[in-house]
Amino acid sequence: MGSVITPQHVDVVDVAGARRHLGSGITQQLDHCRLERWGLCLERGTPDDPVHSSEVIWLLPELGLRLTRYRPRSRHARPDGSLLSAVRIDRDARSWITTDLLLGLEVPEHGAARIVNSEEFATAVSDGLLTPEEADLAVCTVHHTYEEVRLHRDVEQWLAHRGVFAVP
Repeated sequence: MGSVITPQHVDVVDVAGARRHLGSGITQQLDHCRLERWGLCLERGTPDDPVHSSEVIWLLPELGLRLTRYRPRSRHARPDGSLLSAVRIDRDARSWITTDLLLGLEVPEHGAARIVNSEEFATAVSDGLLTPEEADLAVCTVHHTYEEVRLHRDVEQWLAHRGVFAVP
């Protein structure tokens, strides 16, 4: 297939310490780490990124999704849209653990959503990096989300329909 195989990765968010520990071993200090009725909202600055000022992540456990957005540095720049990734989310009083299921949806600001990472996902399934149950969960989550976003024509409208709102 020729694609680079990325192993399934696990991120741990220390809610009290406002830190995100990536599966790669990197720890990121978060600017904001806030529990919401619908999940967990994380934000961290990206000072080395010439295009984006920050990364915003919403962990949505009831939907099995991680929503990622980047805020542009320039207020005149067009937003990049959203990336919705299928994840398994486990949590306790102190931390949230996300296991990436390697399949997602890219939803541009204007235009149709598209499934992403399908080659990497297929390779992970065939190599046994994902169990059949995890693979099934990822496919069902992404296809269900795709249909809902398509019906609502917009990520913001879909999120509102699901009762997910950003608190300023």
